[in-house]
Amino acid sequence: MDNKVLAVVEGREITEQDLQQLLQSLGPQQAMQFNSEEGRQRLLEELINQELFYLDAKDKNMDEEAEFKIELERAKASLLKQYAMRALLSDADVTEKEVTEYYNNNKEMFKEGEQASAKHILVDDKEKAEEIKKELNEGLSFEEAAKKYSSCPSKEKGGDLGYFTKGRMVPEFEEAAFNMNVGEISDPVKTQFGYHIIKLEDKKDEKQLVLDEVRDQIKQQLIGMKQNDLYLNKTSELKGKYNIETK
Repeated sequence: MDNKVLAVVEGREITEQDLQQLLQSLGPQQAMQFNSEEGRQRLLEELINQELFYLDAKDKNMDEEAEFKIELERAKASLLKQYAMRALLSDADVTEKEVTEYYNNNKEMFKEGEQASAKHILVDDKEKAEEIKKELNEGLSFEEAAKKYSSCPSKEKGGDLGYFTKGRMVPEFEEAAFNMNVGEISDPVKTQFGYHIIKLEDKKDEKQLVLDEVRDQIKQQLIGMKQNDLYLNKTSELKGKYNIETK
C-alpha cells in the first residue's frame, strides 16, 4: 500500500508513503484535520504543488545557485549527524537475562500502590452537602444524588471517579477515601474545590507487579541506559580524536 501511486507529475510519482510522511510531519492535532477523504485530497494537492515548485526550480537551474548549495551542505551535514547517531544507538540491545536480572534486583520499583475506587458529590457549601447527606440517609441513591446535585463533570457517571492511587487526589479527599470502609458514605469533606460527599466503592491493596507486566518497560529503560552509555563513550572517544576549539 505504501508504494501505491496516487499521482504522477511530469513523470515523478507521488505515492501513499509520501502522503503518510507529510501527514506524520504535521503533528497529532493538525493531522486530525486531514483524517478524511477530503483531507487526504488536500494533502495530495499540496504534494502535487511541491512537485511543481521542484520542476520549476530545476528548469530555472536554481540548484546551481551558490546560496542553494550552501543550504544543501548544511542540510547534508545535519542529516549525516542524525544518521550517524541513529546508527550508533541502534546497536543498543537487551537480552532476556538482563531484563530478568534487573527485575529481580529492583522489585521494589515495580509495585502498584494501594488503590481506591470512589464516587463523589461536589457542592459549594457545607449546608448543602449536609442536606444531601440527609437525603442519602433517607434512601436517595448516591448515583441519583450525584446527577442531581454535583458540580463535578463526573456527575454524568453517577459521580464515579474510578480507581486512583495515593497522590492523585487532593490530600483531604485522599485521606478520607483511603480511611473508609467499602460501601461507606462520608460526611462532608472540605477541599479547595468545595465540599465532597464520598462513597467508597472498592479498595485494592498494594501489589507486586510480575515480570510479564513490566517486561517492556524494563527493556526500554535498559535500552535507554545503554544508548546513553554508547553516546557518552563515543563522544569521549571522538573528543580525543579531533581538535576542538571553543571561543
